[in-house]
Amino acid sequence: MNQSFPERESSTPLSQPELVSSSERVPAPQQVRIQMPFLVPKVTYAIIGFTVFVYILQVLSVGLFGYAAGRADWLEYFGARINELIRAGQLWRFITPAFLHASPTHIFFNMYALFSIGSLLEKHYGHARFALLYFLGAFSGNVFSFLFGSDSGFSVGASTAVFGLITAEIVFFYQNRKLFGSYARQAITNTGVVIALNLFLSLTPGIDGWGHIGGLLGGGMFAWFASPLWKVVGLPPEVKLEDERDIRDWGVGTAVVLLVFGALAMWGMFK
Repeated sequence: MNQSFPERESSTPLSQPELVSSSERVPAPQQVRIQMPFLVPKVTYAIIGFTVFVYILQVLSVGLFGYAAGRADWLEYFGARINELIRAGQLWRFITPAFLHASPTHIFFNMYALFSIGSLLEKHYGHARFALLYFLGAFSGNVFSFLFGSDSGFSVGASTAVFGLITAEIVFFYQNRKLFGSYARQAITNTGVVIALNLFLSLTPGIDGWGHIGGLLGGGMFAWFASPLWKVVGLPPEVKLEDERDIRDWGVGTAVVLLVFGALAMWGMFK
């Protein structure tokens, strides 16, 4: 980059650089270890426990009462994403499908993904913000499934909410990239690959890819406004992390998701 300086008169001698004694040298920067927040991921464990309990009830309902309609068990019949019944006013179906599953394999992979991602993310987000993120991801995913999925049949599964967590993880590391450095770039790259692979697998017949996309969008929207934004406060060695977000930011993120996806849901109900 070219930079201009004021001209010097030829009679003015150039100043010589001053020598700095070793006692006056600026000390080299030192690395300071900062303890990351530690939380037992109670909400993650609670969601897994409740979802497994619901699946046990699904299996028992088939054993006791048979199938409700076609191949749906009784809990699926009352809680799955069924477009006709949503348009009839059963709006709880925008949330309840996240707690229902179609097979042992289905629930195993979703709960494994929730455990893997949620255990880390909840430590950053905290219990309440993580729970809010999970439900908003489920809601936005089921809205997209309602809009663009098949009107025939039904869909269930926690993957709508799990995909919301995946996007929230990317947003968290992106917004805190200066703090995490190369680790943030690696985490974003790895998570991006996971998203790409899962979206490719979503093209498989029987998988609700639209629900996954909706969860990604809803989780990302909330996280953009409400994800923890850490700054380092204090002087070495007494330094700590402080979250610049507050509960008002959570409200903004929640409002954005509810307004956008709520409007889409209303449009879908009356189109």
